[in-house]
Amino acid sequence: MNLKRHGIIAGIALTATLALAACGSDNNEPSTPSTGGPSGGTAAGPTCASGSLTAQGSTAQANAMAEWVKAYQQKCSGAQINYQGTASGAGITAFQGGTADFAGSDSALKDGEEVTKANARCTGGAALNLPMVTGPIAIAYNLEGVKDLQLKPDTLAKIFSGAVKTWDDAAIKADNPNATLPATPILAVHRGDSSGTTDNFTKYLSATAPSAWTFGNDKVWKAPGGQGEQKSDGVAGAIKRSAGAIGYVELSFAKTNSLATAKVQNGAGEFTALTGASAGKTIEGAKITGTGDDLKLSIDYKTTTAGAYPIVLVTYEIVCSKGNQADKLPLLKGFLGYTVSTDGQATLEKLGYAPLPETVRAKVEASIKNLA
Repeated sequence: MNLKRHGIIAGIALTATLALAACGSDNNEPSTPSTGGPSGGTAAGPTCASGSLTAQGSTAQANAMAEWVKAYQQKCSGAQINYQGTASGAGITAFQGGTADFAGSDSALKDGEEVTKANARCTGGAALNLPMVTGPIAIAYNLEGVKDLQLKPDTLAKIFSGAVKTWDDAAIKADNPNATLPATPILAVHRGDSSGTTDNFTKYLSATAPSAWTFGNDKVWKAPGGQGEQKSDGVAGAIKRSAGAIGYVELSFAKTNSLATAKVQNGAGEFTALTGASAGKTIEGAKITGTGDDLKLSIDYKTTTAGAYPIVLVTYEIVCSKGNQADKLPLLKGFLGYTVSTDGQATLEKLGYAPLPETVRAKVEASIKNLA
């Protein structure tokens, strides 16, 4: 996969509710894309449709959604899209219950009950995982006098499992031989709500430090101890106000709160700082594990690519392959088709997100064309 990552994840809006205006014909019927144009529209703009969509979920993609809706409204009239950043777990629950036309999630649907319930909502079809946005997860900390903290996966696992309790622990000293570490107690902050960020972070720990992390991966935090906070802004706020705190959070929240971020050792043995470029190098190694129109990705958290920052997430749009409401289908295909179009993905770069590699983008585009 070939992907160049620019910038950092932008600040995340919790709600994006925008009326879409000023495009197409006066009767608001869907326009017809010309041949060769993206599934979301023609060279002149997106495919327009009237109606309304309601969606919710990942806060990590809410800012991207806001920008996409703004761009769509410049061309299309008679449509309204409401996207609320309620967290991945809440978005999936809303989708399963039929109160969201699509959901944003920082991890693909989990095999078992989560998939079963989502599929049950899709009459005659199945729920699809469509990757749309990529971004990095920072290890943010608050430790006066300590700069350029660096941590191995095993050390991170011990910190968040509660095995390492103070900052002068031998494991942290071994990772930072030139640092003066205080005896300050560690406050490990995690998400207290159902979160795709938690799912991705615990997948990383499970893959890279299996002997030290025995709690598997889940959207809900499973390890004992620590302090749970609601949503990413809650985690970032707790780290900022608590001496000795450490937590995992999307990079934009670390930046907004002026939090220090740790270098993390990758599979090549390098302690790598988190930047857009270093996170993008890990995404390059992601592989599609879904079948048919389902495009679930597998991220190589043990990447040995030089200069790669290993803790990243992919945000999916969860949508029905079939069984979508007939009156909503044209707008669903038109809007999601625009978000994955080359124009839509190019918008992500100015926001600091990573656009999809072309090989994946084209497959997502084809899946959206097949929605029914």
